[in-house]
Amino acid sequence: MKHLDEYRQAHLVQGILEDLRRRVTRPWVIMEICGGQTHSIVRHGLDQLLPEAIELVHGPGCPVCVTSLELIDKAQAIAARPEVIFASYGDMLRVPGSGRDLFAVRAAGGDVRVVYSPLDAVRLAQENPGRQVVFFAIGFETTAPANVMSVLQARALGLRNYSVLVSHVCVPPAMHAILGSPHNRVQGFLAAGHVCTVMGYHEYEPIAARYGVPIVVTGFEPLDLVQGIRLTVEQLESGRAEVENAYARAVTREGNAAAQQVIGQVFEICDRNWRGIGRIPASGWRLRPEYAEFDAEQRFEVQALRSEESPLCIAGQILQGLRRPADCRAFGGPCTPEHPLGATMVSSEGACAAYYRYGRSA
Repeated sequence: MKHLDEYRQAHLVQGILEDLRRRVTRPWVIMEICGGQTHSIVRHGLDQLLPEAIELVHGPGCPVCVTSLELIDKAQAIAARPEVIFASYGDMLRVPGSGRDLFAVRAAGGDVRVVYSPLDAVRLAQENPGRQVVFFAIGFETTAPANVMSVLQARALGLRNYSVLVSHVCVPPAMHAILGSPHNRVQGFLAAGHVCTVMGYHEYEPIAARYGVPIVVTGFEPLDLVQGIRLTVEQLESGRAEVENAYARAVTREGNAAAQQVIGQVFEICDRNWRGIGRIPASGWRLRPEYAEFDAEQRFEVQALRSEESPLCIAGQILQGLRRPADCRAFGGPCTPEHPLGATMVSSEGACAAYYRYGRSA
């Protein structure tokens, strides 16, 4: 398929890798932000093919990983209500809260359903006028346009039984948090191509200038990724710190203005808790007051929960590039793609970033 097969050609990837080996003169730590990029890197073994001097670390760009324990617990509390149909993407059903996951809620009688689009959840509300349908609106900037469109469609249809539990987070504030830490190891970033398709990459330029780190907008196929790594290394080796677009077939500097406009119409910026990391100021979105009728937290009056992360979990350190998944000893470690500890984890121990971002990619 066009824009797919030609970006998986092994001889082209090998050519870039050989060029990388010639260029790199010292160790560099590069973080890929996106969980989809992590999946592709591990699936194709790219991290094993890179020169030893280049270390890839996996950033907090996976909504399954960073959705806070508090919100997972709120989701389960809402999903357990008899009048609710709780709609979610399938990968969220396995994420443990303080004591169980959404699969356990469903096994106990909760009506938890997997959907493939928020518009599927709107359709459920139309088909079930006597039930309350709640969509778990997670994600980064990429999924925000579809989520806000579901709210607008529900309003246009006059649906009073549709609401969203919002857990949206944004990439740039997380990058500021990582780079501003006194323990930061990251020297360059691969920015997520799909996020930049929506938001553009102009908001990364102040980050590159402030912290002196190169940021390369990168796609998801093997050739995209090794090209993004090469461009990052070229900047690092030459002492430059700029934003480059290596995904020009999908991304422009300004992004999708129509998508940004509809996001701003329905969402406003808020502080957000990130699982394993903590509260990052102005790092999330929530519904604007004029759309409060679609806010599941307000509709069901879900109280703030005292949800505490397990001290055994190093997810936050992994997602900031400070530790590796193989460093996890919470379940007898080490955690590897071939033997992900998260596959057998006890839900009360907290989420395992090694599983959700690394192990399941195997």
